[in-house]
Amino acid sequence: MSQVFINGARDEANVRDHDSLDVSIQELIKAAAEARKNAYCPYSNFAVGAALRTSDGTIYSGCNIENGAYAASICAERTAAAKAISEGKREFVACAVVAQQDSGFTTPCGVCRQFLSEFAMDGKDIPLYAAKPTNLPLRVLCTSVLQLLPNSFSFQNGK
Repeated sequence: MSQVFINGARDEANVRDHDSLDVSIQELIKAAAEARKNAYCPYSNFAVGAALRTSDGTIYSGCNIENGAYAASICAERTAAAKAISEGKREFVACAVVAQQDSGFTTPCGVCRQFLSEFAMDGKDIPLYAAKPTNLPLRVLCTSVLQLLPNSFSFQNGK
């Protein structure tokens, strides 16, 4: 087994074979991979797709959308979340992120981690699955929003 590095840390214990995951998670990863195809990334050429499943089972997907004024860009995770939130959905039960990175897995950036943590309410963390858009079988990093962002800022926590 090759070493897996996430943000500089060895984390082989959290990597699983795609086929060993629940079918609902496989479906979520597929939705993120499909969304990635719509990425608008002429500046970085780094396409990312994300998908969020809500508590009623609906999947909302999104891709990154870049802008020449970088601050106006939006990540795939926030695109998917904004679509769900604008439809009245605020309870997320899982998230998948798909991007091609030579080493390691692409996980949400700090802004997306904080954004998603807003919806990890009442002690309900959001499981997160990071994968690459490769042919099966593939490996998947299984983590969560709060594992990636411990001590997140929240008015709910009195912080």
